[in-house]
Amino acid sequence: MAAPTPPLSVEELRGLVDLGELDTVVLAFTDMQGRLQGKRFAARFFLDEVLHHGTEGCNYLLAVDTDMNTVDGFAMASWENGYGDFALHGDPTTLRRLPWHPGSALMIADLAWHDGSPVTASPRQILRRQLDRLAERDWHGYAGTELEFMVFDNTYEQAWDAGYRGLTPANRYNVDYSVLGTGRVEPLLRRIRNEMGAAGLTVESAKGECNLGQHEIAFRYADALTTCDQHTVYKTGAKEIAAQQGNALTFMAKYDEREGNSCHIHFSLRDSAGRPVFADPGGPYGMSPTMRHFLAGQLAALPELTLLYAPNINSYKRFRPGSFAPTAVAWGPDNRTCALRVVGHGHSHRMENRLPGGDVNPYLAVAGMIAAGLHGVEQRLELPDPCTGNAYTAGARTVPGTLREAADLWEHSTLARDAFGDDVVEHYLNLARVEQNAFDTAVTDWERYRSFERL
Repeated sequence: MAAPTPPLSVEELRGLVDLGELDTVVLAFTDMQGRLQGKRFAARFFLDEVLHHGTEGCNYLLAVDTDMNTVDGFAMASWENGYGDFALHGDPTTLRRLPWHPGSALMIADLAWHDGSPVTASPRQILRRQLDRLAERDWHGYAGTELEFMVFDNTYEQAWDAGYRGLTPANRYNVDYSVLGTGRVEPLLRRIRNEMGAAGLTVESAKGECNLGQHEIAFRYADALTTCDQHTVYKTGAKEIAAQQGNALTFMAKYDEREGNSCHIHFSLRDSAGRPVFADPGGPYGMSPTMRHFLAGQLAALPELTLLYAPNINSYKRFRPGSFAPTAVAWGPDNRTCALRVVGHGHSHRMENRLPGGDVNPYLAVAGMIAAGLHGVEQRLELPDPCTGNAYTAGARTVPGTLREAADLWEHSTLARDAFGDDVVEHYLNLARVEQNAFDTAVTDWERYRSFERL
């Protein structure tokens, strides 16, 4: 598969810098939490030095919690090891303008140690390793992610100061597919759509969703690595654009007791000639034998790889019956009650993983889907009958209900250790334990309201 054409070439960047149109280049990588971390460079210095030699960043950036606290338990970075540097090397295929920041461009980086070896716990590297496994079979993965978010008529600073309570949603009622409802926030949605398009993403549509102020903007699928790169650019950019508009938006999996924010991930395979690997018009439900094995692998591995799809305490609040967030380890043709849904035909014949929420790290989730699928292919697993009714009440095995349960399954997963390596399994297991411990020691508003006077 040929490398994707960058939205902005290095030669075009040089020309724009010479014309004075661009003066800043952001070099960033995606951390464990799915956030862009990096530096802003003067554009000429970036072209003269950083583009060819890279830059450095403290290795604690892959060993912190969400609050950027240094925490114990990570083998690759610690006080005992001195918190040294790793290197950031930009990938020129990811160079793009950032229209919401005047004069700025962005390049995504891969991480390496000073001897040139890859930082195996880096999410982008984890995905690259699984894509290499596909390439050994002359297969190439294509993915699309569908992120939902909630918009509020408050700034991020106002939301922080209010303790994230009493915020005003941009829509006061369910606006799922409502043209009137999306029209209320069209100035914001239009900016996000148009400026993501100018950053090299192919925008498809925007629509309202069920929760108050909830919306979704969809982008065209691409090869799996490009999709994950674009996902992180979009997620960061949407927040920045919202802040410029005086709004706050959140991708957190479950903001309140209503519908959560999902991130459905669509996935398919092609060979090097561009032929679909999953499609077989004569097969059951239009699926090739490869797709049936690949999908059977998803079902077999879903519980032990749930940590990659639901990485935070809050992630598990989505999994409630009748919520359009799955609880059943089941598959079905065009069945939204199942964790795995089969849709499309021909080149578009694909599987949809409905488990992840808006807080997912896309590199880890797609890597998990590939690892699970290859497990199914290698073991020639048989696909069980589909669920054609309500999967919530079908009696199927359920996904883990808590981060603690998911982390335990991940820790003891032979599949995960074979696919990703012990170092990666232990690294992300420690992150889960850090998150769990932080929650276990917190006292919530819910506890105070129930206990302060009445207990």
